[in-house]
Formats: sequence, C-alpha cells, structure tokens
Amino acid sequence: MDFSRPRHIEAIVHRVRQFVDAQVIPLETDLLRTGADLSMDQLQDLRAAAKAAGLWAPTMPSEWGGMGLTIQEIVPVFEAAGRSLLGPLAMGCAAPDEGNLHLLHHWANAEQVERYLVPLARGEAFSAFSMTEPPPGAGSDPRMIQTSARHDGDAWLINGHKWLTTNGEIADFFIIMARTDMEAHPYQGCTLFIAPRDAPGINILRDVPVMGAKDFGGHVEIIYDNLRLPDSAILGEAGQGFMLAQARLGPARLTHCMRWTGIAQRALEIAAQYASEREAFGGPLAAHQSVQWMLADSAMELKMGRLLTQEAAWLLAQGEQARVETSIAKLQVSEIVCRVLDRCVQICGGRGISRDLPLSTWYEKARAFRIYDGASEVHRMVVARDVIKRYSAG
Repeated sequence: MDFSRPRHIEAIVHRVRQFVDAQVIPLETDLLRTGADLSMDQLQDLRAAAKAAGLWAPTMPSEWGGMGLTIQEIVPVFEAAGRSLLGPLAMGCAAPDEGNLHLLHHWANAEQVERYLVPLARGEAFSAFSMTEPPPGAGSDPRMIQTSARHDGDAWLINGHKWLTTNGEIADFFIIMARTDMEAHPYQGCTLFIAPRDAPGINILRDVPVMGAKDFGGHVEIIYDNLRLPDSAILGEAGQGFMLAQARLGPARLTHCMRWTGIAQRALEIAAQYASEREAFGGPLAAHQSVQWMLADSAMELKMGRLLTQEAAWLLAQGEQARVETSIAKLQVSEIVCRVLDRCVQICGGRGISRDLPLSTWYEKARAFRIYDGASEVHRMVVARDVIKRYSAG
C-alpha cells in the first residue's frame, strides 16, 4: 500500500487550508460569537468563493464543475476541508449530499442524472437520504425497516414513518428506503426511490432537536402518506435497496472519518497553542507532564486513525468492499475524535467550555459520530463476526 501524496494533491490540500483559514473560519468565529445559525445566503457566498478558487465538489467530474478526485486522493483534502464544520458545506462535500452524489453517480439512470445528480453536483440543489425510522422501525438494525411500497396500477404507494432525515428542511429531493417485498428478507426486499420534495404525500412533521447547536438543513421527522411514485423513481432496480445503501455507506463512513479528523487536528492545534501560552503552577501548561501526555496521546491516536482511513480507502480503490476495514476505521476514528476533543477541552479549561473557542461546539457535535452511519456496537459486531469466521475451529 502506498499512502504517499502526489504533488498535485499536496497543492490542493494547501489551497483548501488557505480557503478554510481565509474564508470559512472567520465566518465560523462570527457565528459562534453571536450565536447565530448559518444562513442560506452566507452559505451560497462561501460556495461561490469555493467555486472561484477551483475547490468545488472534490469527487465529481469536471464537466459538472467538480475536481474529479479519487477516494484515495480525497483523504487529505476532506481532512483539510473539515477543519471547520462549515468547510465541507462550502465545498460541496458535506453529508448527506456527498454520499448521495456518490450513490447517484454510480447508479442513477440518464433521466435521474439530469433531474437530480447534475443540479446536486453543481450546488443548485440539496438532497436527503431517508432511511432511519423511530421505534419500532429501523435504527441500528436496518432489517427492522417498516416503511412499505406496494404496487398500485402503474405506480408505487409509499407509506411509512422516518426521522432524523438529515437535510430534510432544505432537501429538493429525498432518496427513500422502503420494503417492496414484505415476504422477502429485507436485504432482498427493499428498494430505493427518489422523490421530489413537492410530491404529494411527503409530510414533514418537525425538525428533530439534537445535541449541540442546530445543524444546517436539520434532521427531520417525516410521514410518507400514500406517496405515489412511478417505476422511473426507482434508483437501480427493485430489491437492490440494501446493496445500494451499502455501496453508499462504505465510502460515506470514511468521508466522515476524514472530515472529523480535520476538526480533531485543529482542536489539537488550539489546545497546544493555549498550553504553550497559559501560565499556571510555575510555568506554561505545556511544561507539565500531564498536559504533554494528553497532547502526545491525541497526536498518536490521530495518526493511527488516518492510517486506518487510508487503508480502507486504498482497498475501496482496488475494487474491494472493505466492509471490515471501513467498520474498523469508522469505529476507531469516531472514538478517537471524541477522546481528542475531550482532552483539548480539558487542557483549555474554562476557555474550553466557553463559546470563545469552538471546542465545546465540536465536543457536542462529535458525540453523534459514534451513532450515525452505524453505532460503535454494530461495527464491533461486524469485526467480531469476521474474527470468528476466520479463526473458529473447522
């Protein structure tokens, strides 16, 4: 495995860091200071600046205004963008749009490409992936999906209850997971449908309040009530829902790792600078071994997380499914990020828990990383099953 960075990728990473430092972080600082939410106008201004700098949609082809980078090439690029929670939004590589771009790019038909993918790739639309359901529906166990789609003449009628559909407040279209064959195992009996926001039968109940500051686009609760869609709304083929979802989630889990590593790395830099400047107990905090060890542990763990992410990305680039490796990376990086942020808050003390620094906001937001796209327990189960399969007797 060769994880060296080509010169052109190093140059892109440098440009991304410059863009984030000059354009994104000043706005982030102002929003934290005032307590305001990011507005659509502010986001569009950032996106215009990213496009002008040639830093738009890293994974999309150049004909749609993208950068055409591979999954291996985006590892350091996404980390640089992720140094602010606003960076991926500004560059068109934030969840869930980035994962949906990947999904549509590989599986949408020609009509769906023109209607949904091209506007999304150009930053002219937003999207949502509607899969998670409230109890008793699908959460960590997607096999429990309750939302159904049944044939009615020349169309499908979708009925069900979803929640935590990210971007649901602003999405121009929804990718919906529904059971189309109630007799089959969910892995073979589910299908993905694409529905425009204005389709009758999409009833958004509320934005679900979540831990930390409000996320741009929200996480909505939806009732699908006799949502009527034609066969042409199916993404891929009927019964391929789980296969397509897995094809989406593998790379998406890694992109979460990349972006959050950027946040954790910046947090480490903030904590190290604070520890070098803050005088206490006879000298700078950085002179005390307890603080040094927190900084050292954080740096080492971030390096391990990067290597796990790079390994999984390399395997995906070779055409492997890399399910175990993506589970290992997602599990370890999500827990590493939380530990690093916890240490950085501790080092910065009162400033760390204040909104004068972004650490407390990141600390709150990062906790969900250990739940979405597969809870830590689920990924441990995936790894355990692989270990048992490999090494059990017989």
